[in-house]
Amino acid sequence: MIKPIGSDVLQPLFVYDTDEHQELRHEAETMPSVIVSSQAAGNAVMMGGGYFSPLKGFMTVGDAIGCSENMKMSDGSFFPVPVLCLLESVDAIKGQKRIALRDPNIEGNPVLAVMDVNAIEEVSDTQMELMTEKVYGTTDEEHPGVAAFNNQGRFAVSGPIKVLNFSYFQTDFPDTFRTAVEIRNEIRERGWNTIVSFQTRNPMHRAHEELCKMAMEAVEADGVVVHMLLGKLKPGDIPAPVRDAAIRKMAELYFPPNTVMVTGYGFDMLYAGPREAVLHAYFRQNMGSTHFIVGRDHAGVGDYYGAFDAQTIFDEEVPEDALQIEIFKADHTAYSKKLNKVVMMRDAPDHSKEDFVLLSGTKVREMLGEGIAPPPEFSRPEVAEILMNYYQTSK
Repeated sequence: MIKPIGSDVLQPLFVYDTDEHQELRHEAETMPSVIVSSQAAGNAVMMGGGYFSPLKGFMTVGDAIGCSENMKMSDGSFFPVPVLCLLESVDAIKGQKRIALRDPNIEGNPVLAVMDVNAIEEVSDTQMELMTEKVYGTTDEEHPGVAAFNNQGRFAVSGPIKVLNFSYFQTDFPDTFRTAVEIRNEIRERGWNTIVSFQTRNPMHRAHEELCKMAMEAVEADGVVVHMLLGKLKPGDIPAPVRDAAIRKMAELYFPPNTVMVTGYGFDMLYAGPREAVLHAYFRQNMGSTHFIVGRDHAGVGDYYGAFDAQTIFDEEVPEDALQIEIFKADHTAYSKKLNKVVMMRDAPDHSKEDFVLLSGTKVREMLGEGIAPPPEFSRPEVAEILMNYYQTSK
């Protein structure tokens, strides 16, 4: 099985020992505490589940800048984006060496993790601008990831953490949320050796389905892990429960048995394009995948990134030997009326635009909202029905 990054074994930060867990939970109730941002809470959940292994906690500003500039922390270890706990105020924790981090996304703000504080640093505007530009490729506040990153606060609290729960992800998505530890265990139980991962924040239409099948065939994979983001998205994106239902229906009806795992992870979308693609590959290796699909405008938003920037970054910027996982570079996929099947458009040079069934996301949403099913070449009818019900009832 593929090794986790930087170690022979995965290093989740969740406290699995029952006695230690109970003791820490009791102790945390009387600790000085802060309510963290949703982005920091997602980072804690990812570290708890082993996805960010071998990271031990939240980074210092120096480490975060190193990751932003060249994907390396000060000790030389690889990480593609800053993992910061940024706060607007640190009055409640000044001078403290041990604090509780509280969840912003659950009523009552329960303790999410306990941190041993190594440093509290004020981040300058210049430092924030540098990190933003390097990671997001823009400082435009209209970019949803830029806005979320810059609106957390300017005080960075760093240090190792011990995670006590997985926020709302485990309770709201009990059939879908899985830690990297759990996915590795299931891969082992299924006897899979070659595993493709597919990232999605959207429902899967025919093109996505066929792309997974193409990748599996190309690398002779035993199975595909459809791994959906369960955290916060930008307005207009389809909620996780609807995506989950649509993806499960597609997997049930259109894939052979024991070839698909439908899972999800707890994290807020960054919309950081190329850098987020590298982060996606990083934690897919940690969860046991040997191959990862990176398609056109992967993790992008608007017109901030080139169509294939998220592929070229692996060749041009990722440090050599940083990742063992292999990248399956996919072109835009569409249904060919000439060939009566979904193809990658680069594989059909004799086609004109009219030879493909091409529908924009806006057009599909309009059709679904009006109760019109997209053509079967674009979306499986059973998937379209689930999405139509959502758009009809959410009006």
